Amino acid sequence: MSTGRTSHRAGRPARLLSAVFQPIGDEGRAALVERRISEAITGGVLHAGERLPSEHDLAQAFGVAPATVREGLLALRTRGLVVTRRGRGGGSFVADSADPTAFTQAALRTTTRVTLRDAATHYLAITRACVELAARRADPSEVELIRARIHRAHGGDLRSWRRIVDDAVIELAALSQSARLTREQMRLQAELSPFFALVDREPAEQQRRLDALDAILDAVTAADADTAGHLVADAVAHDVSWLVDYRARLEAQ
Repeated sequence: MSTGRTSHRAGRPARLLSAVFQPIGDEGRAALVERRISEAITGGVLHAGERLPSEHDLAQAFGVAPATVREGLLALRTRGLVVTRRGRGGGSFVADSADPTAFTQAALRTTTRVTLRDAATHYLAITRACVELAARRADPSEVELIRARIHRAHGGDLRSWRRIVDDAVIELAALSQSARLTREQMRLQAELSPFFALVDREPAEQQRRLDALDAILDAVTAADADTAGHLVADAVAHDVSWLVDYRARLEAQ
């Protein structure tokens, strides 16, 4: 299945899409197929109107039987997240009505502050470890390539901005030269990126994120692992505080 090539054509970070279609393994149940795809839709990794891979390709990617994929897709159709079209050019598609922002706002309303902070703690632990290792192992020229992509994306539409930022964080994790940490960073980035997108809807917050990333990249280039780690902690703390306040505003509506 050519998910990597498809993701580049659609303008999405290949690594995030790869995280969606990683094998499910022994837990190969229809509910997990449904959850993996639904989270990708509600998180904006799979876009409205996008065609999903065939049932055969999904079964191979997830490591489950085609019947399991079929059952998962049926559940997604029932929820209105996926539609099926017959005939030439048919298949399963993300529903046109899928709105990542609305889904994420709804998810945030039902996420307790304790759960949100716990998820952020896990994210921080992995991201900080990756960045600190990158500061010790990365070549400065690799870091500057990441910086250049971020700056080119700044000021564009939100989807493109988040795509580049997510990819940049994962690429920075890859500079840690730890495959396990990088895979976990991919998974967590896919899980939490929709919440970060809520923050970045505000232009001032996009600028703040750009400044924070610049400072982190400066520390990595300078091989200053301690400063890089502290800057990551500050950035995550800011996002959590913003999301907790925003959740309170949503509840008050």
